[in-house]
Amino acid sequence: MSNLPFISTPLLKRLDLYIIKKVLGAYFLMIVLLISIAIVFDISEKIDTLADATLKEIVFDYYMNFAPYFANLFSPLLTFIAVIFVTSKLADDSEIISMYASGVSFHRIMVPYWMSAAVIATMTFLLSSYVIPPANEVRLDFLAKYKNAYKRETNASNVQLEVEKGVILYIGTYEKRLKRAYRMTLEKFDGKTLVSRTTAQFADYDTLGHFELRKYVTRDFDGMHETMVTGEKIDTTINVDTEDFFVYKEMQQQMTNAQLVHYIDKQRARGVGSIQEFEIEYEKRHSFPFAAFILTTIGFAVSCKKVKGGMGMNLGIGLALSFSYILFDTISATFAISGGLSPRVAVWIPNIVFLFIAIFLYRRAPK
Repeated sequence: MSNLPFISTPLLKRLDLYIIKKVLGAYFLMIVLLISIAIVFDISEKIDTLADATLKEIVFDYYMNFAPYFANLFSPLLTFIAVIFVTSKLADDSEIISMYASGVSFHRIMVPYWMSAAVIATMTFLLSSYVIPPANEVRLDFLAKYKNAYKRETNASNVQLEVEKGVILYIGTYEKRLKRAYRMTLEKFDGKTLVSRTTAQFADYDTLGHFELRKYVTRDFDGMHETMVTGEKIDTTINVDTEDFFVYKEMQQQMTNAQLVHYIDKQRARGVGSIQEFEIEYEKRHSFPFAAFILTTIGFAVSCKKVKGGMGMNLGIGLALSFSYILFDTISATFAISGGLSPRVAVWIPNIVFLFIAIFLYRRAPK
């Protein structure tokens, strides 16, 4: 670099800003175009539903919350396409060749691309972790109100929770509207030994874990000796929140990171096994930002060379790779939900595989 006095630090800074503006400009333009198209199709699909809502609810409760969710969902795809579009244009206009001729190395040109990826990754993480979850709650409540979709369950069946160390709660059915549990059983263990079992035909929930058991039977076990007590009504306090009985559709998408961690830890402690979707959601919020760096590297590597026929071939390769990434991500998540893979491994496998692809293409790229 010192042998090229006309290449000054300010020039490199201007080059960084030039590429960053192009990449982020293309990225945000594609977001606007994609959301506009998605909203048009969504309106045509839900025209009957939207007719029952007010304009304020449609705009602010639904589409203002629909836009960030939809944009973040396709962020890796849009990042990839934006990088390929910008780089192909630079290559077609011989700007990349001019950068090489001016003494700027291939690796140095990648720096502003990675800076752009860092901006996108940070934005993706903050949106998915803190902005989109409360927005999803408002959006899905709108659909539950006017489309009768994503409606939260009002009854829970076959509830089984470890409410304390060695204390297991069973409930046949819980009616949220009545705050009433039917066929309740509370078992206490000392290690693997059952020491007490209380059953009740039904129990009414008050607040702060307070239940009023009706028509109950309590059996205490001391070796071979058993003591039984029956009664019509008794009050008891159980360390449980009745909301824990319900797992409704897309519940994990309405939780912030802190809420997800708290929920997962609590359910694990209680011995609940069906929390894979919550673990996958948490891991995805951390893996998606890294995808921006990986796909940016792949996009630049496959489109930095000027090719005959313009950018059509590069865009085709980019779309094929980006859709294969999304497909791979979906398949691996399915294996995690079915129990074949741990959620962390399943979510990070696509990033690991495409990281090797990125390294291979980066090394093979013309320099």
